[in-house]
Amino acid sequence: MSRHKVGFWYRLAAVVLKPPLVVLFKRDWRGMEHIPAESGFITVVNHNSHIDPLSYAHFQFNTGRVPRFLAKNGLFKGGVVGAVMRGTGQIPVYRESTDAVGAFRAAVDAINSGECVAFYPEGTITRDPEMWPMAGGKSGAARVALLTRAPVIPVAQWGANLAVPPYAKLKQLRLFPRKTLTVRAGPPLDLSAYYDKEPTAEVLREVTDVMMDAVTEQLAGIRGEPAPAERYDHRKAVARRRAGARRGDGAVARGAGQHDEGKKDA
Repeated sequence: MSRHKVGFWYRLAAVVLKPPLVVLFKRDWRGMEHIPAESGFITVVNHNSHIDPLSYAHFQFNTGRVPRFLAKNGLFKGGVVGAVMRGTGQIPVYRESTDAVGAFRAAVDAINSGECVAFYPEGTITRDPEMWPMAGGKSGAARVALLTRAPVIPVAQWGANLAVPPYAKLKQLRLFPRKTLTVRAGPPLDLSAYYDKEPTAEVLREVTDVMMDAVTEQLAGIRGEPAPAERYDHRKAVARRRAGARRGDGAVARGAGQHDEGKKDA
């Protein structure tokens, strides 16, 4: 989508949100050359703060290719937020309902129409103790990528989590001194080996792993340190915690569940 097609609502959101972002944060944007200038594409992004969608959206808005996010349907109901979500063409997700497939179809249609759709494969804000991307909890990005065969751009970001830590309360915000919001886009992924395969659960898991590996690689470049050999798996951690609780092993339960106290992110 070229800049002249951004639309009124996206421009309005930019007018309202960009000034406070510029005042409160410094920016370090890398890899804009990897954002396609034409045609539809997918971005897969890590999630480490409630405000990192603003950081990423600011980055991509300045490339001239605005993203469409998948967001919980409650955000589309009434009020200013709902009007902006609808006006900017974001895609509502109706979880655990027969309408859930509608988000998948809308994402495919958007990409086939030449737009960008952004996915958070983790499915929630990371609960990894060191703030690395978790194991992908959602297969939507993989499904859409295999169906559309559109370019998939891995995007990593860091800094929003330092200002607004995951599940932080108001008194835990750390806006000052100013933090740097770093966003880094990598080159398109080569998923051609999966195009002719049946999209089984195993194949979708493999494709999601490829995506998360690429995002993690970009984040390692931002942080200047190697990522853990194994990604944090929230579901396994919860299972270990519950098993420890059944055994009465408080230490195991606390260790497995230390990052499971926050509310689930949309």
